[in-house]
Amino acid sequence: MTVLNGLQPEKVFGFFETISQIPHGSGNTKKLSDWLVSFAKERNLEHYQDELGDVIIIKEGSAGYEKSAPVILQGHIDMVANKEDDCAKDMLTEGLDLVIDGDLISADGTTLGGDDGIAVAYMLAILDDDSLRHPRVEMVFTTEEETGLYGAEAIDVSPLKGRRLINIDSEDEGIVTVGCAGGVSAIATLPVQRQAYSGNAFEVKLSGFHGGHSGTDITLGQENAVKVLGRLLFELQEGADARIVSITGGVADNVIPVTASAVIVSPSPEKVRELCETYKAIFAHEFKVDKDFVLDLAETETADLPMDDVSSQRVIAYLIGAPNGIEKMTIGIDGLPQTSLSLGIACSAEDKVEYTFCIRSSVDSETEMLVRRLTSQIQVLGGSLRTEGAYPGWEYAPDSPLRDLVCSVFKEQYGRDMVVEAIHAGLECGYFAGKMPGLDCVSIGPDMRMVHTPKETMSISSVQRTWDLLVEVLARMTPEQK
Repeated sequence: MTVLNGLQPEKVFGFFETISQIPHGSGNTKKLSDWLVSFAKERNLEHYQDELGDVIIIKEGSAGYEKSAPVILQGHIDMVANKEDDCAKDMLTEGLDLVIDGDLISADGTTLGGDDGIAVAYMLAILDDDSLRHPRVEMVFTTEEETGLYGAEAIDVSPLKGRRLINIDSEDEGIVTVGCAGGVSAIATLPVQRQAYSGNAFEVKLSGFHGGHSGTDITLGQENAVKVLGRLLFELQEGADARIVSITGGVADNVIPVTASAVIVSPSPEKVRELCETYKAIFAHEFKVDKDFVLDLAETETADLPMDDVSSQRVIAYLIGAPNGIEKMTIGIDGLPQTSLSLGIACSAEDKVEYTFCIRSSVDSETEMLVRRLTSQIQVLGGSLRTEGAYPGWEYAPDSPLRDLVCSVFKEQYGRDMVVEAIHAGLECGYFAGKMPGLDCVSIGPDMRMVHTPKETMSISSVQRTWDLLVEVLARMTPEQK
């Protein structure tokens, strides 16, 4: 018996559970991509698959909709494969362990992949149900959204006839998203030198932080575990002559880090213990969101040489000095950041330390300014910076018949107005709008919380209501509806 058996809509949850058993973290989506192709072949549906694993599946309109304009539905098949420190699951090879708690679905010890597995499940359910009324539906399943929207960037849209697109990658029911920020990943590399150094080796570890999506959750006031570690290492260097052996933190540039750790060597072990206790108390007083953080200190052994004094100083200087968080808020839209960045990953190797940032802005010149700031800082310290995965923003369109239709159906079904907003996060709509002039776009989705973290949840009842909205919007797309 499946965990989600009996939940409604049955086909949606059935397909969601099926794909949850196929590992599909970013960079590991080939099996799911190939499964989608098999799904299409079994139903004799027109389909396309590219080298990256993007898939398009097309189903012609139902009876009475032959003259209706086509519509595109779109979501991504990759998920952020994140897990708790004590979770033994191999997310490259094993499926998820789904859990139901009241109205919420989660995964035991790991991310759930509701972002964006629920979009995949919705689209498959529509393709598999001949009783639904709809125009020609062109289902677009993209890859590598979480690592830089690479699937949307690469996909060939020539098979698509539609000029209306419903992206199903939002996380708040009752909100229709109509614009988003652009962004870029910035990777700063700092060379380091190593030398012998006498002292005791310790592992310093920070965990239990709130985390969250580095765009949509950046206004929540949580701490960045990597930045906090940098602050602690600065004090250990100043007060206990500590030098860094290794440093690691974060799992993806678009996730606010929840853990970070470093191995250090210090000739003053008692001072290390004293400073860690002191700053544990200071952090407990300062932190408002991350009150349940954990600071662990343990003696350890290492065969690796520590970085020399200058390298340790430079590594820490960039950790604490690089900008992080909200840079500017959008004037005229309450609560919406205009420009931000998040230090998502820090990791060391034998000869270098790398810092990976996610920069977001609806203003291209402000994105470029942050890249220049990060570059100038790392260059002064003897390092370099490169960018990758730049993606465009999606500009708000004052005239959108699709938005009007979605809002109208929502109000009829639920008796209240839908919230229309732009978000401070990347959506693939920007790429599709750029490739398909005149494209009318919206993004919707059910309630999900703590995405990209092992605490991720998805509301069962919200999945049902969003399904009802989606199928009714499709049914209203008659030839008369423009």
